[in-house]
Amino acid sequence: MAVNQQMAFFSDALGHSALTGIGLGIVLGVSSDLLAMLIFGIVWALLISRIKQTGAASTDTVISVFSSTGIAVGLLILSRDGSFSRYSALLAGDVLAVAPQDLLWLAIALPVGGGLWALLYNKLLMTAVNPALAQSRGIGTKWVEYAFVSLVAVAVMLSIRWVGVLLINALLILPAAAARNISRTSRQHALISVALGLLCGVGGLIAACCLNTGVGAAVVLCAALCYAVTLPFRRFVR
Repeated sequence: MAVNQQMAFFSDALGHSALTGIGLGIVLGVSSDLLAMLIFGIVWALLISRIKQTGAASTDTVISVFSSTGIAVGLLILSRDGSFSRYSALLAGDVLAVAPQDLLWLAIALPVGGGLWALLYNKLLMTAVNPALAQSRGIGTKWVEYAFVSLVAVAVMLSIRWVGVLLINALLILPAAAARNISRTSRQHALISVALGLLCGVGGLIAACCLNTGVGAAVVLCAALCYAVTLPFRRFVR
């Protein structure tokens, strides 16, 4: 849906805000980095969405401003007294940094996120295709978008430890972009996106183990390969 709504760099802004979330969590005395990232990520996503809805600037400009601000504030806080090295692993991601409690959060987020996605999918699709028509059908487009960006924020923050700030946007967008090349309907697009995401996740993990490289980079490269392979088929499904 981020691809359909031309918000490809939205997850990038959220990924950058993870550093600010951790920094503010330290300043405010929040013991859990993940909890601090989740709360700040949702707030940051809602702010981006709200300012975008006002029409004060184009979507890409708003996202770029928030992305730059998020990483700058985070680096400013975390680099005090030269302590940023403790958090540098967040930039590229490290699957070994995923703790049991992180897996518990993922286990909770999967059914909740999947249920909300199923509940909101038609409204989200209509809002993406024609916001005016969606409003005329009684759909609260503003609140639907708020729910959508909050879901994206949760997904990004829960994945940031093993994917990394620099790669999270690519992992969210590439499977969907590849699926769009070979999909004829929105249903196919959604299902193929999930299938490619799973395929690239497992394939990248295996490749990283075999080559002794970073997992996040290997997963993203698998997704990029899927996009390259499917791109020639795009003209046949239009």
